Amino acid sequence: AEMSAEKVDDMLMCCAACGIAEVDEIKLMRCNACKSVRYCGVKCQREHRRQHKKECKKRAAELRVEILFKQPESSYLGDCP
Repeated sequence: AEMSAEKVDDMLMCCAACGIAEVDEIKLMRCNACKSVRYCGVKCQREHRRQHKKECKKRAAELRVEILFKQPESSYLGDCP
């Protein structure tokens, strides 16, 4: 079973490379491509890149597909005939 992005988000409140938790003085940054891992800084992101790269590309592709095929609720022009 797949987890929702929110559940994954809650689990990943620590740096994927060094494991440090997000606290007041440490703000974690998300991977821009896949949004599924967080890092405490550029140094950790670079160090973890080799391990993360394959999964990152896969997840980034899934996100692109979700965005591309997400149907709008309705348009201001009305429904198609």
